[in-house]
Amino acid sequence: MPLRTTRLMLAEEPGAIEHAAEVLLDGGLVAFPTETVYGLGALGLDSDAAGRIFEAKGRPSFDPLILHIAHAPELERVAEVNEAAWRMAERFWPGPLTLVMPRSTAVPDIVTSGLPTVAVRVPAHPVAHALLEAVGEPVAAPSANPFGKLSPTTATHVRTGLSGRIDVILDGGPTARGLESTIISVAEDVPVLLRTGAIPAEEIEEMLGVRLERHVPTSRPATPGQLDSHYAPHTPVIVSTEPVADPSRTGLVVLRKTGVEKDFAAVEELSADGDLTEAAKNLFAALHRLDALGLDLIVVRPVPETGLGAAIMDRMRRAAFREDE
Repeated sequence: MPLRTTRLMLAEEPGAIEHAAEVLLDGGLVAFPTETVYGLGALGLDSDAAGRIFEAKGRPSFDPLILHIAHAPELERVAEVNEAAWRMAERFWPGPLTLVMPRSTAVPDIVTSGLPTVAVRVPAHPVAHALLEAVGEPVAAPSANPFGKLSPTTATHVRTGLSGRIDVILDGGPTARGLESTIISVAEDVPVLLRTGAIPAEEIEEMLGVRLERHVPTSRPATPGQLDSHYAPHTPVIVSTEPVADPSRTGLVVLRKTGVEKDFAAVEELSADGDLTEAAKNLFAALHRLDALGLDLIVVRPVPETGLGAAIMDRMRRAAFREDE
């Protein structure tokens, strides 16, 4: 694709939100912060604009996008909404929950990858909300990174991965959650967990009073983040508790240090207190830092798979996946 001039703007800079909205309304691409990760936005009901997301990211057309809206009532413009969807929207929006519902005819095929459903959420970040308000239209926005690579939690991550491919980066500082949204399908009678994320499944189940069904993987993604290999740095990753052959050429990611990590080239501690919320926030930034060191390997020590730990381990297993396995 031809190179673009990418403009980095502080979100609080006077006129920055308005300029970014104009770029979107003209069919351009804008990266902006949400409470989860930075998203790469384009007009969600414009096929040509949404298509530019796939081109900029190198994203395959079979991987659907998420529509972002400013307010829950806007759901009815893009989806058929049932009682379970309204209940979850009332409880968790604005916030890091994406709902998958039968799509309306207003949503173009390219956004849903031809599926009969559409994924929608209302982000909680004030910059994202202000941008959506200024645009006045649904904005399609996957993570603002090259396809399959580490998710961006800072504007610098976005610039490193996509400079020259997009029009504007709105810098709103580091994201607060650090993990992508939880995705729930409410397209059928029983809600289905399609992707673990920033809201633990247990919290949603407690609110609904039912256990979420778990998605059975297929060869075609029903929603973003379902491919075996995803969220991967350039440096190979393994998830292991075993010793490594050459720790001097290896980076290590641990929930908290135990004092036996001194032989590794670099160590990233996700939370000195072992707090999984803090660990989730720090995860991608830690991997970005290790990936920049030119090491031979990154080793991730497993974390407990309760609450947000399930989402952390999901991301790490996908980062570590290799096609020849």
